[in-house]
Parts: sequence; structure tokens; C-alpha cells
Amino acid sequence: MRRTIIDVSQLELTEKVVTIKRVTKVVKGGRNMRFTALVVVGDSNGHVGAGLGKATEIPEAIRKGKEDAIKNLVSVALDDNSSITHDFIGKFGSASVLLKRAPEGTGIIAGGPARVVCELAGIKNIRTKSLGSNNKQNVVLATIAGLSQLKTPEEVAKNRGKSAEEIRA
Repeated sequence: MRRTIIDVSQLELTEKVVTIKRVTKVVKGGRNMRFTALVVVGDSNGHVGAGLGKATEIPEAIRKGKEDAIKNLVSVALDDNSSITHDFIGKFGSASVLLKRAPEGTGIIAGGPARVVCELAGIKNIRTKSLGSNNKQNVVLATIAGLSQLKTPEEVAKNRGKSAEEIRA
């Protein structure tokens, strides 16, 4: 995964809770209940991240998840019609998410966890398909892994020693 240092102080981040799970641990004295919150944050302008928070109360778990997500922000390469620059398959664990660029007016065609990530990243036109595992946490992380590995035509041209126009043609 490509990591770039992102100044969080200038970003106006919004958060969405993807899932909250109740985890029960059986101990000698009874049952211990804890909560796990999967939170996605983004600025709707090419930055998105996901985090996991665990606590005995739901609001505390969400707060911890948001802090973790801010630490894991990645940049997303977008093209001029608010879609991704090229097709890609993001993988995490046994979950794979196919990300396909789409023309203007398509909208976000994606399942629940992948849709949240795409919306908060600022993508307006995309088609996705969740392949393999449907575990929400792994689908979110696979989507973010795929989005973070996208390259702009300028980056590809620089690596190949060509001009961006030659790559687009």
C-alpha cells in the first residue's frame, strides 16, 4: 500500500460507521460485553481511511475507530469526471474488490461497505464488484487497498519515460 503523509489539519473529514459488532467473552464471573466499530473517514476530495475501535461502550468504540481511521488515510487518484483513473482489483485477506472506471452519469454502483468508501473518497462514477469474502471489514480494507494503488497517467508516464499524452492514447 502506498503511504503518503497527509496533513489532517486542513481536511474536513466526515465519518460513517460501517458496522458495530457486539463481542461477548465468557469469564468465571459471567459475560463481558465489548463493542467493535468499523469506521470510514474521508474528505470527499481524494482522501479516505478506515479504522477499527474497540471499547466497552459504543460511542467510545466509534471515537477510537475514527482516530484509527485518521491515522490510516490514503490518497486516491481521481480523473476529471470524478471516477478512478483505471480499472483495478483491490485485495485484502480473502476479499477482493473489482474497481472499474465509469463514464459521467453512472453514479456509484457498489455494495454497502465498498459504497461507503467510494462516497467518502469523493468518487462520483464507479462500478464495483465484491469478489470472494463478504466480510465487511475485509471488503472495506480491500477497497481502500485498491484505491490507494491507483496511479495517475502522469505517474505512469514518468515511470515509463514517456509523455502523459502518449499514455492516454
